[in-house]
Amino acid sequence: MQKILGYMRKAIQQYGLISDGDRILVGVSGGKDSLVLLQGLILLRRFIGIEYGVAACTLDMGFKNSKSDFTAVSELCREHGVEYSVIPTQIGEIVFDVRKEPSPCSLCARMRRGALHDAANNLGCNKVALGHNYDDAVETFVMNLFTEGRIGCFSPSTYLTHKKITVIRPLVLAPEKEIRRAARRNELPIVKSICPADGHTNRQRTKDFLIEMERNDHGFKDRLFGAMKRANIDGWGGIDWTPPVKKD
Repeated sequence: MQKILGYMRKAIQQYGLISDGDRILVGVSGGKDSLVLLQGLILLRRFIGIEYGVAACTLDMGFKNSKSDFTAVSELCREHGVEYSVIPTQIGEIVFDVRKEPSPCSLCARMRRGALHDAANNLGCNKVALGHNYDDAVETFVMNLFTEGRIGCFSPSTYLTHKKITVIRPLVLAPEKEIRRAARRNELPIVKSICPADGHTNRQRTKDFLIEMERNDHGFKDRLFGAMKRANIDGWGGIDWTPPVKKD
């Protein structure tokens, strides 16, 4: 986890993600990103010099005829003294059975965000931590550019005035391959996704495109990410970012 903690510490400092007195709710899907995020926030408290609390919750998506087992996640939280909740929802049923959405990800994401934000308020948390990583940021930038025709991405930190909570993404500087390695080495209890759309989304197609571009042009993703930072798109430049000095 040492590399991951380094990436997280840098993101927290560069984007001002955590302050003394915060109570942070980690949205745990059961995937590698959210579990590494949870473990990282638990370990960082020992040495980062910021006093904050951690809670965790999982949204039970309510898929018909299918249910995930989060017992191992609950045990992990218990070992570390982290309050953990599994919150039942009907999101899966609404998206796939009632609405029969042909492109379900957008509606599902909106409903999950709403449920998670409500959970944060109910659990007395002022911040919600999501497991989006470096690769997710580049993929979102590319998806917005080619699918919606706009330049933008999610932000490292976003304050939601109507909910009075801040959404933070402490893993945004961590490459997916390092997260995968950390999850494997730390034997984190990964819970396989049972979403019917898993692996068949626009994000997956974008991920495959970027893998192919990176294979043919090494550093392609890094240059895209660098462009986002230099242009300070959606706060990616950081709170203390200044343009680099040109060399002759």
